[in-house]
Amino acid sequence: MALWLVFGMILLSATGILALTFGPLRAAANVQTIRIIAGVQYACALLLLGARLSGKA
Repeated sequence: MALWLVFGMILLSATGILALTFGPLRAAANVQTIRIIAGVQYACALLLLGARLSGKA
Protein backbone atom coordinates (compact mmCIF):
# COMPACT_ATOMS: atom_id res chain seq x y z
CA MET A 1 0.00 0.00 0.00
CA ALA A 2 2.82 2.39 0.83
CA LEU A 3 4.34 1.97 -2.64
CA TRP A 4 1.08 3.12 -4.21
CA LEU A 5 1.17 6.23 -2.04
CA VAL A 6 4.78 6.92 -3.08
CA PHE A 7 3.77 6.39 -6.71
CA GLY A 8 0.91 8.88 -6.31
CA MET A 9 3.12 11.46 -4.62
CA ILE A 10 5.73 11.18 -7.38
CA LEU A 11 3.03 11.71 -10.01
CA LEU A 12 1.59 14.70 -8.17
CA SER A 13 5.02 16.26 -7.77
CA ALA A 14 5.98 15.77 -11.42
CA THR A 15 2.63 17.07 -12.64
CA GLY A 16 2.89 20.13 -10.40
CA ILE A 17 6.40 20.90 -11.61
CA LEU A 18 5.36 20.46 -15.24
CA ALA A 19 2.31 22.68 -14.78
CA LEU A 20 4.48 25.41 -13.27
CA THR A 21 6.82 25.33 -16.27
CA PHE A 22 3.91 25.99 -18.61
CA GLY A 23 2.52 28.71 -16.33
CA PRO A 24 4.40 31.08 -14.05
CA LEU A 25 7.88 29.66 -14.76
CA ARG A 26 7.50 29.75 -18.55
CA ALA A 27 9.92 32.67 -18.88
CA ALA A 28 12.56 31.24 -16.54
CA ALA A 29 16.03 30.77 -17.98
CA ASN A 30 16.31 27.15 -16.85
CA VAL A 31 12.78 25.99 -17.76
CA GLN A 32 14.13 23.12 -19.89
CA THR A 33 16.11 21.77 -16.93
CA ILE A 34 13.02 21.90 -14.73
CA ARG A 35 11.03 20.00 -17.37
CA ILE A 36 13.79 17.37 -17.52
CA ILE A 37 13.50 16.94 -13.75
CA ALA A 38 9.75 16.35 -14.13
CA GLY A 39 10.49 13.82 -16.88
CA VAL A 40 12.89 11.95 -14.62
CA GLN A 41 10.20 11.84 -11.94
CA TYR A 42 7.73 10.38 -14.44
CA ALA A 43 10.32 7.78 -15.47
CA CYS A 44 10.85 6.81 -11.81
CA ALA A 45 7.11 6.51 -11.32
CA LEU A 46 6.86 4.24 -14.36
CA LEU A 47 9.71 2.06 -13.05
CA LEU A 48 7.99 1.79 -9.68
CA LEU A 49 4.69 0.94 -11.36
CA GLY A 50 6.33 -1.72 -13.50
CA ALA A 51 8.09 -3.28 -10.54
CA ARG A 52 4.92 -3.23 -8.48
CA LEU A 53 2.76 -4.79 -11.19
CA SER A 54 5.33 -7.48 -12.01
CA GLY A 55 5.59 -8.47 -8.35
CA LYS A 56 9.23 -7.49 -7.91
CA ALA A 57 8.49 -4.78 -5.33
